[in-house]
Amino acid sequence: MYTLIDTHAHMEEISDVSRAVAEAKAAGVVAIIAVGSDLKSNERILSIAQAYPGYVYPALGYHPYNIQPAEIDSNLEFISSHIAEAVAIGEIGLDYHKKVREGADKDVQKHVLRALLELARAHDKPALVHSRYAWQDSLTLVETARVKRAVFHWYAGTSSVLRNIVGLGYYISATPAVEYHPEHRRAVKEIPPDRLLLETDAPVVYGRGTDHEFESRPAHLRRTLAGAAAVKGITEAQLAEITTANARLFFNLPA
Repeated sequence: MYTLIDTHAHMEEISDVSRAVAEAKAAGVVAIIAVGSDLKSNERILSIAQAYPGYVYPALGYHPYNIQPAEIDSNLEFISSHIAEAVAIGEIGLDYHKKVREGADKDVQKHVLRALLELARAHDKPALVHSRYAWQDSLTLVETARVKRAVFHWYAGTSSVLRNIVGLGYYISATPAVEYHPEHRRAVKEIPPDRLLLETDAPVVYGRGTDHEFESRPAHLRRTLAGAAAVKGITEAQLAEITTANARLFFNLPA
């Protein structure tokens, strides 16, 4: 069985965490990076990680979708005060979808991202970056902040920005959407294997509205692996070995 690491899962949104962990272990997943998205979820993530030491690793974040001007300081203060417990800062980033900008406009999102990237740089933590419709702006802020390690989660942006991501030594991650999403498939095909991570973004629903719709769990990382390996034209065994090594290095996880 292949050894895999789910580098991005919203464990606090999964109803039966113990079952999800058991299924993931049975599928060969040896570690899960549990990402936070606001103060409440960060608190829950830390609790889940404490319940599964050495298996679930916490990343503390503030998703652009959840940014509320009145809550920015409290969210930043919580992340700062608990950063020693985290293996990464995330999920953070920019999202220029109209619905997200109604809650926090571009300037507010950039302000929050700059503050979080400064924390990542100061504490030498990797950044897990959400960049929907904001690929170049997100990369520019990461580069300007001089963050050493960053992954652009579920990347589906342009090839030109992708080349710059690679040139700066950063990563992108593949999700189960690699089975069908054209832009995501192209990005995964173009990225060098040594700059690729695998994730599920569980419990996201993939294939919505089709006969293949499913609500993801970390165990579905096998589908990410299979889809990414097919796109890249290499064996699942080869890609599993490469991406698991990438994840251990990126998050500084024990062997």
